[in-house]
Amino acid sequence: MFVSSRRIKKWQFVQIVATCFILSLMCFWIPSDNHIVSHMKSYSYRYLINSYDFVSNTLSINRSLEDIPSFRYLINHKEKCQAQDVLLLLFVKTAPENYERRSMIRKTWGNEEYVSSQLNANIKTLFALGTSSNPLKREELQRKLVWENEMYSDIIQKDFTDSFYNLTLKLLLQFSWANAFCPHARFFMTADDDIFIHMPNLVEYLKSLERIGVQDFWIGYVHRGAPPIRDRRNKYYVPYEMYPWPAYPDYTAGAAYLISSDVAAKVYEASQTLNTSLYIDDVFMGLCASKMGIVPQYHVFFSGEGKTPYHPCIYDKMITSHGHVQDLQSLWEDATDPEVKRISKGFLGQLYCRLMKIALLCRLKMNTYPCRAAFI
Repeated sequence: MFVSSRRIKKWQFVQIVATCFILSLMCFWIPSDNHIVSHMKSYSYRYLINSYDFVSNTLSINRSLEDIPSFRYLINHKEKCQAQDVLLLLFVKTAPENYERRSMIRKTWGNEEYVSSQLNANIKTLFALGTSSNPLKREELQRKLVWENEMYSDIIQKDFTDSFYNLTLKLLLQFSWANAFCPHARFFMTADDDIFIHMPNLVEYLKSLERIGVQDFWIGYVHRGAPPIRDRRNKYYVPYEMYPWPAYPDYTAGAAYLISSDVAAKVYEASQTLNTSLYIDDVFMGLCASKMGIVPQYHVFFSGEGKTPYHPCIYDKMITSHGHVQDLQSLWEDATDPEVKRISKGFLGQLYCRLMKIALLCRLKMNTYPCRAAFI
């Protein structure tokens, strides 16, 4: 007895659909804090439904009815961005006690004078922070911050407590300042104070984007289908009451990401209508962007959680690397050495660097640049 091949294909299709349906039901309706199950839920939502309109609508609020105290500026520089030809507004998220980190950034990738004289570009670097979370050291640290600001004029501070659970307030500080005092900057970037930015490569990239006039532009290390963490012991724990859905919208890691000026304006607009109680700032950024129809794009040279390998062939294309404090000065000197560009020139140089990048990046458990970065 012969069976029609068309009937077999139909039956296989029905089996696949039924299996996906059952798995989806299991993922969405079985309550569990299991790590594997939570990822099954999030990926099912992300790749089967992939709609966050009702999430944004649920989190939307009427600001006139919201009782949230306003945070005044303790330190501000309204005049910082008066020049009209600002290529990049760069905010560095920092804490009051991190003076050494700020000092090192001023000497390396955050140095405005270096960018102006050596790269022929105008950037504005600002450090965004709140007040010390340690009440015993708050007054002393504030006095030091005032002195530091008098020396460098690059600190923007509001009077909220600088803590992990107020990261969204720090995000709002950056976008509100950009909207009020620097809306004409062509690009906006935010970075942690333990990030390394290869400023020559970044400026070259931004100038190429400026020439083509990009819009709706948002790049970084993208998290897709990430689930909320329900384990109370975890730093990133988010209760169901705060975010009941199985997956976050796509978002870029908060360590460093880059957006065009039109996206900065749209995110600021969305931030005025969303509940700010979600304290994970990069996820909140994702919610704001999702509400405005902005989708993040993965850039292979924005690193993940770890440091990128130390090698001239990596420096040739790198944009950011995460986790640099003590080695920032030495990395800056090595990565911006003119010899770096010469190593990768010519057929033999390109071949050498291709093989080196494959060896360095195409390994298991790499959370910096993906393997495909070796072929770019």
